[in-house]
Amino acid sequence: MSKTVFSLPFGKSEITGEADASRLKGIYESGAGEFCADKSETELVSVAFTNPVASCPVEELAAKAKNAVIIASDHTRPVPSKVIFPELLKRLRTANPEIEIKILIATGCHRGTTVEELVHKFGEDIVKREKFIIHDCQDEDNMRSLGTLPSGGELKINRAAVETDLLISEGFIEPHFFAGFSGGRKSILPGIASERTVMGNHCAKFIASPYARAGILENNPLHRDMLFAAQAAKLRFIINVIIDSEKKVIHAVAGDPEKAHLSGCEFLKDLCRIKVPESDIVITSNGGYPLDQNIYQSVKGMSAAESVCREGGVIIMCASCADGHGGKSFYRQLAEAETPAKLLKEIEAVPQDETVADQWEAQVLARILSKFKVIMVSEPEQAGIIRDMHMEYAATMPEALKRADELAGVQASIAVIPDGVSVIAQKAE
Repeated sequence: MSKTVFSLPFGKSEITGEADASRLKGIYESGAGEFCADKSETELVSVAFTNPVASCPVEELAAKAKNAVIIASDHTRPVPSKVIFPELLKRLRTANPEIEIKILIATGCHRGTTVEELVHKFGEDIVKREKFIIHDCQDEDNMRSLGTLPSGGELKINRAAVETDLLISEGFIEPHFFAGFSGGRKSILPGIASERTVMGNHCAKFIASPYARAGILENNPLHRDMLFAAQAAKLRFIINVIIDSEKKVIHAVAGDPEKAHLSGCEFLKDLCRIKVPESDIVITSNGGYPLDQNIYQSVKGMSAAESVCREGGVIIMCASCADGHGGKSFYRQLAEAETPAKLLKEIEAVPQDETVADQWEAQVLARILSKFKVIMVSEPEQAGIIRDMHMEYAATMPEALKRADELAGVQASIAVIPDGVSVIAQKAE
């Protein structure tokens, strides 16, 4: 019987497996991986700056400002800041040599980014030369209130972003499992918002909305709050990129925070939408480093598999998870739950103003675990944590596939989505 070999990103390397060709429905990838840009990465970014969407050039904005804050993504995002920042900083300082610039790292509710991670992201020269601020969502003394979100929660963000003449953000656009797409307005909320603001936005009711799914912006209640937050913060200009499977820039947009972002989403959505036949076993990953550093982030990839797996089927999730669970509250909620189904019911009853840390990630994982068996292929050190969280652990892909066959049957159909966070997965009609 012929075998088909497949590979998935795993940490800074990859993991391989094989399946009977007769059982394999297909290997489904984003079209971004095969897209051939007609310019280099730096040229694409430069062209975007030169042709901003619905905005004057960033140089014109800088010329009128004494200072600027640039919001940058943190260590959990594969934004190619080494490509973006040299061009952005050059344009700002060419237009205004005296401008004072600070780089604000949008950690959201994640841990703080380390100096080593900053160097990996920006390069040693920029880290040595520029002033960085690491956002801390729990540092209330460094927050400013900007009113009330459409959802009713208070909008509080990092005061550095409020107390500047010019607020800019960088980012990248990919499908997001409950915000529709990443990038754009997400640099403000959750990027530099207070923990309480994030919790209100990520409440159980919103996460449960059928519109809070990958690729959906219209009627998405989280997106509505996020747009409001970006406008209230007076975010003036964004530079967002779209990357391929090698984390290389294939497209860039710059300009108005809402319109430029929408332009990027439109470019991406047709590339990354995949139609997958419903399958008994779905194998996926979180795109490798840096997105597969922990179990928390890996829920995103699982959600792509959730969309196309037969209810009662098996999801094999491949993620290094070198940082462990990624959130104490996230881990505790799953580990202390009697069953995922019971936890899901409890979370869905939590009022917006009583949302707790990491509840949203626990909610999505509990939803997935209520319908599917999840086997995680991860680092051996994480085996205990994975089992505590109502999942099964496998050290290798062959071990995971053997267990999946035990659960779903040796003739069970298989679909492979090598990078679950890069796609909008939909069942084939």
